[in-house]
Amino acid sequence: MRVEQLPHLRRSAPLSSQRRSEAEQPLVIIVDDDASVQEALSELILSAGFQHVCFSSTRELLDADVLDRAGCLILDVRMPGASGLDLQRHLAQTGNPKPVIFLTGHGDIPMTVQAMKAGAVDFLTKPVRDQTLLDAVIAGIAMDAARRAEAAVVKRNVERFETLTPREREVLHQVARGRLNKQIAFDLGISEVTVKLHRGNVMRKMEAASIGELIRAWETLPAPMREVGGARTAA
Repeated sequence: MRVEQLPHLRRSAPLSSQRRSEAEQPLVIIVDDDASVQEALSELILSAGFQHVCFSSTRELLDADVLDRAGCLILDVRMPGASGLDLQRHLAQTGNPKPVIFLTGHGDIPMTVQAMKAGAVDFLTKPVRDQTLLDAVIAGIAMDAARRAEAAVVKRNVERFETLTPREREVLHQVARGRLNKQIAFDLGISEVTVKLHRGNVMRKMEAASIGELIRAWETLPAPMREVGGARTAA
C-alpha cells in the first residue's frame, strides 16, 4: 500500500500563525496497523507542518493520553481488535466528537454511509492523493477548532450564569422570552423598579453590552439551564 505522491505538493501551513505551546498545536492521530502506511502518512503530515502520532490499534490509542488534544484522527477501518468504526462510535458515546477521516483499502458503500452519517469528515480509499488527504485533515482540524471555540463560549456563559441569583435567572428567562419590564413585574409579582434592578445585575454578571448579546449568551446555555423561571422566589 502507498500514499500516492503528487508531483507538486502544496505545503499547507498550520491554522494559526501565532506561536503556541506544543500542547495547544493541532495533533493528527494516525491509527493503522500497517507500518508502511504509518510511515507514508507521517511523512505527509510532517511535510504539511502538523504534529502527528501513530498507533497500530484502537486499543493502543485509547491507552494513550492524546484524545483530548486539538486536531483530528486518520483511521483505518479494519484493524486487529476494535475497528475504526467502533472507535468512532466509542468517541461519540463518550462525548468526544473528534473529527475522523477514514482511510481504508476495504471500504464499501454501506460502510461509507455509516461512517459519514456518524459525522466522519471523509471516507477515503487507498491509495489516496496527497492533497485529497491533506484537504480532509485541514478540514478536520478546522472543525475541531470551531467546536472547541464554541465549547469555550458555552463554558464561559455557564460560569457567568451560575453567578446569578434565582430571581435574576427568572428575570433573564423572561427577558429571553421577549417580555417587557412591566410584564415581567406582573408575572413575578414584583415592582417594575425591582425588575430593572435585577435586569441590570443580569447584564453586568453576564457581561452583555446589549440585550441582543444577552440573548445570544442565553441561547448557548444547555437546555436544562434555560428551563428556569417556573418557580416563584422571593425578590
